[in-house]
Amino acid sequence: MEQTVSMRIDGTDQKVVVDTRTTLLDALRERVGNTSPKKGCDHGQCGSCTVLLDGRRHLTCLALAVAHDGAEIVTASGLAAEGDEGDLHPVQQAFLAHDGYQCGYCTPGQVCSAVGVIEEAKQGHPSHVSADLEADVDLDDDEIRERMSGNLCRCGAYVGILDAVREAAGR
Repeated sequence: MEQTVSMRIDGTDQKVVVDTRTTLLDALRERVGNTSPKKGCDHGQCGSCTVLLDGRRHLTCLALAVAHDGAEIVTASGLAAEGDEGDLHPVQQAFLAHDGYQCGYCTPGQVCSAVGVIEEAKQGHPSHVSADLEADVDLDDDEIRERMSGNLCRCGAYVGILDAVREAAGR
């Protein structure tokens, strides 16, 4: 069974016809042609498919496209468009400055997750390692590591990723 789904993807309204079993990841990559989110494990374990879905980071390989009719989706490609005249997003710039990538495969998911992590901390959402659940969140290294733990880098660029998130968060 097919259904038409409307989404705003990286600032552009899209209508996509999908089988009701199609994941959001497959809809983005195969129907829309947006290859920024990567297909890694297809089980929600690696984070390479992470995007910002209605402002929150989300694994697209675990989401059905039909469940997100009307959603606002921002991929790593769309983050750059939010800056002045296509400038890089501050998180993307920090990844470049700190070599927070090697092969680059996981980078779009890492970048979207980092943007989400910083926003979650600004909103005061605690994590598993937060000492005080009611205090303002301090994005120290332990907090960043915990919050980014769902995004794997097979090349081991974790030191650069940590430095990039720390810089983008203003630490």
